[in-house]
Amino acid sequence: MRAWMTAVLVAGALQAVASGPAWAEIPTLGPGPKVKIATVTQSGPTIPQYTKVDVPYFKQIVPEKSGGRIEMTTASWPELNLTGQEIIRLVRSGQIDIGGAPLSTVSGDVPILDGIDLAGLNPDIVQARQVAVAMVPVANRELEKFSTKIVGVFPYPAQVLYCKKSLTGLADLKGRKIRTFGPSLNDFVLAIGGQPISIGFPEVYSALERGVAECAVTGTGSGNAAKWYEVSSFLYTLTVSWSTAAYYVNLPWWNKLDPAVRDFLTAVMDEVQDKQWELGAAATQDGIDCNIGRAEGCKIHTLVTKDAMTEIKPTDADKAWLRRILADDVLPGWVKRCGASCGEIYNQVIAPITTIKYAAK
Repeated sequence: MRAWMTAVLVAGALQAVASGPAWAEIPTLGPGPKVKIATVTQSGPTIPQYTKVDVPYFKQIVPEKSGGRIEMTTASWPELNLTGQEIIRLVRSGQIDIGGAPLSTVSGDVPILDGIDLAGLNPDIVQARQVAVAMVPVANRELEKFSTKIVGVFPYPAQVLYCKKSLTGLADLKGRKIRTFGPSLNDFVLAIGGQPISIGFPEVYSALERGVAECAVTGTGSGNAAKWYEVSSFLYTLTVSWSTAAYYVNLPWWNKLDPAVRDFLTAVMDEVQDKQWELGAAATQDGIDCNIGRAEGCKIHTLVTKDAMTEIKPTDADKAWLRRILADDVLPGWVKRCGASCGEIYNQVIAPITTIKYAAK
């Protein structure tokens, strides 16, 4: 049933991406004082999550539907020389009104966020969304302590392995230096015998090029957008995670907004969230097709026509191994960082969806 649901979601997503953003559900905003909003939301200015969703909504649709009342400045992290780890702190301090970053990237401040997208937790995008939506109220109770709030969650394409040298499965990664971007991915890489190295997304290209990293984890489409196909040759398409991300707002700022403006922005972010999930579904297979040079499936990203990557499809044995790593290594590691109450929350909120329980050791 889940495979069928995923196929339907991808089909609808491809149509939605092709037709562009629709905004029939966003109400118009009546006259009133102008509101300026600063947003910094994505890891790069060329990725589809930015160009196909954030930029059209924040630069065009919001001003139009608000009758010119709301003006949003929009930038990606590198345009302001920022990294993902800084986003939630800048939102907390009020320097950014709306920030976007993967949950794992900012989980050092709020460890429970990492539990939404642990390595090995969500094998498909349908489950990834179910878990994320179920956990937002829990996450927001913690984020309120830091004067922040999640107003939308979204995925990137399935997170897979880009490697310079050939492999047949996870066992071949033993001893390799693998770029990660969060503690649960570190636990995963250690469990397969690899060496995790933390490198910010903008620096990964050069790290692969120079051999500082031998493999790197990112989205099928995200790596394509960053041209990782120029510095890696093999794509192991085992879905490790989704790099599930969130839009965060400064809570005091949010609460002080005119209620009509806040309701308007809530409707905007609800629709932005939907469009990002549609894009994440479509971009996953599209990223694979573009990287391996399959022109008929490449509609969103850049088709690699010279030295296309080789796709290595995951084995059933590796999929089963990944589930064992989640239960034996990733979940215990996260609970150790997050606290015993996080294990209880996981079993109450997430385990009914994933069917994998946390067991204290």
